[in-house]
Amino acid sequence: MSGQTWKFAIPVLRWTVGLVVLYQSCRFALSHGPIHGGLPLWIRPVLGGPEILAAVLFLVPPTRTVGGYLLLVIFALAIVIHVLHGDYDVSVLLLYAAAVLATMHKDSGA
Repeated sequence: MSGQTWKFAIPVLRWTVGLVVLYQSCRFALSHGPIHGGLPLWIRPVLGGPEILAAVLFLVPPTRTVGGYLLLVIFALAIVIHVLHGDYDVSVLLLYAAAVLATMHKDSGA
């Protein structure tokens, strides 16, 4: 991949993963339906709120690194929570984490 293409592809990946995570987190935190496993309704904003904040920080260039590390911690915790509840398909969370890692590098474009 040429340097010019790389400089375009990494920011597109960062914005795509950031916006998708932000959208999914908002949907989760603000939804009112029943929660798998009978968890109380207040748990949605408690789990989704920090993820929303981390996604916003990840999208703002000066706070990208802080937001990226926060997202990685949140994804790791989400993987643990899913596995403890018997949901072993954490492939999307792993993909999000890999995309965040790939786009956090200092020289990965604007």
